[in-house]
Amino acid sequence: MNPTVLFILGVLFVAIGIAVSIALHEIGHLLPAKLFNVRVTRYMIGFGPTVWSRRKGETEYGIKALPLGGYVQMVGMYPPNQRDGSVRQSSTGMFQGLAEAARDQAHEEVRPEDHGRLFYQLPVWKKIIIMLGGPAMNILLGILFTAVVLMGFGIAEPTNQIASVSACMVPANQQQTTTDTSTCTKTPAAAAGLQPGDTVVRFDGKEVTGWDQMSTWIRASAGKTVSITVDRGGKDVDLKISPVLYSVAVYGPDGQPVKNADGSYKTTESGFVGISARQALTPQPATSVLPAVGQNVAQVAGVVVNLPARVIGVAQAAFGSAPRDPNGPMSVVGVGRVAGEVASLQDVPLSARIATLFGLLAGVNLALAVFNLVPLLPLDGGHVAGALYEGVRRRLASWRRRPDPGPFDIAKLLPLTYAVASVLIAMSVLLIYADIVKPVNLFG
Repeated sequence: MNPTVLFILGVLFVAIGIAVSIALHEIGHLLPAKLFNVRVTRYMIGFGPTVWSRRKGETEYGIKALPLGGYVQMVGMYPPNQRDGSVRQSSTGMFQGLAEAARDQAHEEVRPEDHGRLFYQLPVWKKIIIMLGGPAMNILLGILFTAVVLMGFGIAEPTNQIASVSACMVPANQQQTTTDTSTCTKTPAAAAGLQPGDTVVRFDGKEVTGWDQMSTWIRASAGKTVSITVDRGGKDVDLKISPVLYSVAVYGPDGQPVKNADGSYKTTESGFVGISARQALTPQPATSVLPAVGQNVAQVAGVVVNLPARVIGVAQAAFGSAPRDPNGPMSVVGVGRVAGEVASLQDVPLSARIATLFGLLAGVNLALAVFNLVPLLPLDGGHVAGALYEGVRRRLASWRRRPDPGPFDIAKLLPLTYAVASVLIAMSVLLIYADIVKPVNLFG
């Protein structure tokens, strides 16, 4: 299929997946809100002008023009002021004015019969469940997509089949620079006559059941000449090979070369023959899913904790010559671009490309969950923090035999909410710009 068509299909696949993820995130808020009998007036995907909507019961369901998120609007998010129980109280000052205006707007849809159905009247634990419903839905989706990748497709693991045979001996961490292989020192594999496509059956008379097993035998056979049997075109071919003691790169658990303190690559002496394994997707057991999700969440949390520094790095890359960090934050534009590049790869099996796209959706959902749990308004974590503060304040008042202070008025934090929202918008614009002019390069 045409690479351009594949690119578009990859973008559409992830775009639809993200839209569904956002919709289900909001359903994670909607369902417990209705379960606890809170009146929900709107369930919207996107922001800005309404493109389509339909009312069912007391809730309007719709899609808006800007697909940059979604929201569930519940009646009574802010309590009336405690002085007289009304919506507005006389006051001066910009911050107090913001709180009063928000309180006015929140109470416009409150009806007399809504008593007992207002969000602020809920017990603390119900507020927390409603607000955690969105991130919980994203975590479930992250687990589901990770399970599809690991159990349905599998992870790339080396097989006994030889993918390539190095012709010449070259120093560790360097590339072969000459095309003339007639005068170079041949690798043991090339000297033995091994060919790409050969499947190693036996090594030194022992049956080979895995690539890692054979690699261990090769490393231990430096300086010896041993037999090696390969399946070539359905026939066994017996050869002799002499692994050499050679400086090879040391790789870490992440699959990347390990560096010394001075920046040079770390090497070790080991038996070497000069072959690489063909990779194949191997389905994993169900027990591998949650550890993989936990590792992904830990990586995302690391990015979120260091987000200011990461965003500065993105800005330096976007407006300067610095490269983008492949492990740094991306916008939906960047994710879509990566999805398109993955889908259009011609030398990668279709199953591997589809698995990678599902992996992207898993990562996006887990990132949405972790980011929304940051305890700052307007994020879900900010509402959870407000509910927890309310619970602690009420419990302390009870212990001290003081009057119940009532629900916490989260409207008082609106100046902080607007500040955080402004930062998030600016960060989103920066990431989108960077993903256009200096996209993350994951493929060399």
